[in-house]
Amino acid sequence: MLADMSIKEFLDKTASSDPAPGGGSIAALCGAAACALSSMVAALTVNNKEYVGVSEEMEKLIQAGSGLMTFFMEQMDADAEAFNGVMDAYRMPKTSERERAARSAAIQQGLKKAAEVPMGVAERALEAMDMIETAVEKGNKHAVTDGAVAAMMARNAVLAALYNVEINLASIKDEGYCEKMRDRIGELRDKAAAREKQILDKVVL
Repeated sequence: MLADMSIKEFLDKTASSDPAPGGGSIAALCGAAACALSSMVAALTVNNKEYVGVSEEMEKLIQAGSGLMTFFMEQMDADAEAFNGVMDAYRMPKTSERERAARSAAIQQGLKKAAEVPMGVAERALEAMDMIETAVEKGNKHAVTDGAVAAMMARNAVLAALYNVEINLASIKDEGYCEKMRDRIGELRDKAAAREKQILDKVVL
């Protein structure tokens, strides 16, 4: 798994001429980092005598953050695999009419998969902002800036993932599918920007 690599190994692989991992995997990594930071804020709050009233809530936040972090790390690989699936489809034979039809269908199916993986990342990153807001609002104030960074990383995960959706939609011929996905893209972009502002407005230094 990409997530099992050292930071240097992952960055070196990303920096290579191999097109995967790319922006989609980085979007998922941003989501994982956002969850890790919010979990850290919660961990610094649990059992702290100044925050006794929210310890149980912070425990739940840590559990939720762990689950989401695992999801995002899995999507780092899922995005690379989806891209490789599209490339495999483009390499299919196209000598006969039957082969061309099969190749075209495989490409379209692969492109949809390659759009749906980052769409899932964007949706879950937006969901993570609820958890992050709780960490910023109720967590240890000495770590509030870590919560702020988590909010920004979650927003980045949403926006970065959506760019990866859009680039695949450009080659998908199913107009109805593309229209629905583009509507969802606009909705998620607006919500992510609004949620980030709401969270950062609660950061008191």
